[in-house]
Amino acid sequence: MPFPTPTQFLGGGKVKVFHVDLSTYDDALSPRLANSATPSAKAMVCMIDRPEVKNAVDRETATALHSAFVSCANDPNLRVAILTGSNGTFCAGADLKFISQSSLMSDQGVQEAKSNLLDSNMDAIAPMGLTRLAMNKPVIAAVDGFAVAGGMELALWADLRVASSDSAFGILCRLRGVPLIDGGTVRLPALVGGSRAADLALTGRLVNATEAHSIGLVNYVVPSVSRGPRAVGSGFSAVVEKSLRIAANLAANPQTCMLNDRSSMLNALYPGEADREGEWTGGGVDLRLKGGLRKAMEIEFELGLQSLAKLAEEGQVGAFVNRSKQQRETDRAKSRASNL
Repeated sequence: MPFPTPTQFLGGGKVKVFHVDLSTYDDALSPRLANSATPSAKAMVCMIDRPEVKNAVDRETATALHSAFVSCANDPNLRVAILTGSNGTFCAGADLKFISQSSLMSDQGVQEAKSNLLDSNMDAIAPMGLTRLAMNKPVIAAVDGFAVAGGMELALWADLRVASSDSAFGILCRLRGVPLIDGGTVRLPALVGGSRAADLALTGRLVNATEAHSIGLVNYVVPSVSRGPRAVGSGFSAVVEKSLRIAANLAANPQTCMLNDRSSMLNALYPGEADREGEWTGGGVDLRLKGGLRKAMEIEFELGLQSLAKLAEEGQVGAFVNRSKQQRETDRAKSRASNL
């Protein structure tokens, strides 16, 4: 079946947004949805589409992701959001070739236009785009392939995680001294417990879908399809298809009760999450982090910047995150030499 036509292209095409009608998506659930208060309920499918860099997130992608989810939060017809990646990869993390520009700002505090977003203000867009948003509706991460480093932090940010059987999760940035700064150290222990979180965070090892499911990191595992085109009946991948079926179930539930219970659970995990963070004057829904989660992420970010500064001090930033830049410089030098 041909791939669905996106509703929007954001970030110069790096992010694709689809609005999927859930009322007819799953025959078993559609009667319940048709009888609900909003039979026209839809889900947003937001796809990172940078296959050439394994769906790594740069500044433009982060801004586009943020825009898509803020728009979703303010659209009452979009009851569930699904985050996924294209071409059999969820997300390889931040596009680290710009990290040296990001971590060391100029004297005027102005970042390079393409640098990753690194702002200590928790109301600002997160480095990975989404992880500082307190969404007002369920989010499902549909994970195919690798969800590593910042990509794993995006998956942790979601309410539910659906993974293909050949997916893999890991804090691979541990092996190079690149820190977690998008809530990974905060949400991982809340999700799987302190001991298991320490294992993953301190070793940096990869875990497959089976282990991820056994420790509570993943909610549902979908059998992987053969390598190559992964589209199934709807044109989406198998993990997105499963996520849409779950979304149809969520959309059919009485919304006030379900969303209030969701808020209560989040407040139990992160005390003060239901509080107000000063007067909101931004328009639309207030999606700011609050309470204990906000404070914990502020501390994580502060410590993360110290780690990045140490990398820069030791000269490891260029050695690790700017390999492609170094290769381009080498190629240019060879080209100049050949023209002499």
